[in-house]
Amino acid sequence: MGQQGTSQIHRKLIDSLYVEAMLLADEARGYFDELGRDERETLEALNRVAFSCESLKVTTRLMHIIAWLLTQRAVDAGELSMGDALSPSRRLGEAPDTDQQLLLAMPPQAVAIIQTSIELYRRVARLDQSLDLPVIMVSPARSMMDRLAAAF
Repeated sequence: MGQQGTSQIHRKLIDSLYVEAMLLADEARGYFDELGRDERETLEALNRVAFSCESLKVTTRLMHIIAWLLTQRAVDAGELSMGDALSPSRRLGEAPDTDQQLLLAMPPQAVAIIQTSIELYRRVARLDQSLDLPVIMVSPARSMMDRLAAAF
């Protein structure tokens, strides 16, 4: 597959992740601002604080994800060079950890949103880490010659 084909796949992946992140951000905002408030009030005092902290962690993860995806879109659009995108300030920011034990006391919808944000962050982190891998360019002509040599 050529660089243009790889670029199109990358663009579609970035666009898909961007839509997913925006939908999750909207769902999280709606939940934590409305329904989640009522559910939070049913929790013990310490768990109410933890619930509020988890909502901030979700927001932080999503902000880092969306910023990183917008950077990738800017690279794809030619508005930013890949070298600039590799700057530490444009890489995926650190996300706070969630204590999995703490989730046992959270309402089910909160847990689903928190876990979905963690998984999305992990997926984007793998993509961010892949930017550090060396790119091996294989000449199509060299590849064809190697196949011909192997056939004879």
